[in-house]
Amino acid sequence: MELKKIIVIGCAGQIGSELIMELRHLYGNKNVIGNGRKTAPSEKVLESGDFEFFDVTEKNKLFEACKKHQVDCIINMAAILSATGEQNPMLAWNVNMNGLINVLEVARELKVKQVFNPSSIAAFGPSTPQDNTPQETVLKPTSMYGVTKVAGELLADYYVQKYGMDIRGVRYPGIISNETLPGGGTTDYAVAIYYDAIKYGKYTCFLKEDTMLPMMYMPDCLKCTIDLLQADYSKLKHHSDFNVGAFSVTPKLMAESIRKQIPDFTIDYNIDFRQAIADSWPNSIDDSAARAEWGWKPSYDLDAMTADMLKVLGEKLRKR
Repeated sequence: MELKKIIVIGCAGQIGSELIMELRHLYGNKNVIGNGRKTAPSEKVLESGDFEFFDVTEKNKLFEACKKHQVDCIINMAAILSATGEQNPMLAWNVNMNGLINVLEVARELKVKQVFNPSSIAAFGPSTPQDNTPQETVLKPTSMYGVTKVAGELLADYYVQKYGMDIRGVRYPGIISNETLPGGGTTDYAVAIYYDAIKYGKYTCFLKEDTMLPMMYMPDCLKCTIDLLQADYSKLKHHSDFNVGAFSVTPKLMAESIRKQIPDFTIDYNIDFRQAIADSWPNSIDDSAARAEWGWKPSYDLDAMTADMLKVLGEKLRKR
């Protein structure tokens, strides 16, 4: 689909802050509008294109911004994540559900061509098959974040069926970035471990050493998002809930990968409430639907990601 004007809601977060710059590179700075609530994004986001400050729960302001910029695509990255959501469940419900309803209604009212609303592996739960988790499976999460993601998938697909809208989304695994610090998720250890490996040579993990979770490096996260945005709609049998995978890893395996680059690195464990959330999520993902319907294929495995993370973070931390 040929998109002309895109707005990225919640672009100050981990994925949004990098996605908006990639979209501006592809579509032109003036054609991709940023949005944040109160947190100022990086200077390069503010300086490279238009930016609107408002909360996704404020429908009128969302409507005004989309109308003002004549957007034909809304990407909704605003969310309260799993760990933060357990500390404030009603905030998670308000932002994740009422924010999404606002996005869908504004898109419907303004006849916006396309909406992207991500889901997550948090949509799965303890009763979901944990190995090679299928595309079509039981969705009974035990976190408020997961509940909002399942409801969001169903709501988005309802708008596809009811109003003929083009709404797309993927179930992101844990996302690992060298650009932006994580923002309250259960997979945050997989970012923090690299920072601490470089700064201290050791890391204390809040999950057990054998906790296997699906992960993805940020370049692949951006790739799968943009590939789905650009996919031929007529070939999509699914819409708002594509499984996407790259590799699965435990804290112990990640530490071993780091030791290939930093031999003296050590890890210990101090388990907290996030373990129960992680235990309800899959070990690995079957993403054959995404591969078949729009050609999804990741580029990074664990060791390739580790080498790149340590290189980029090492350079960044040395400059400080």
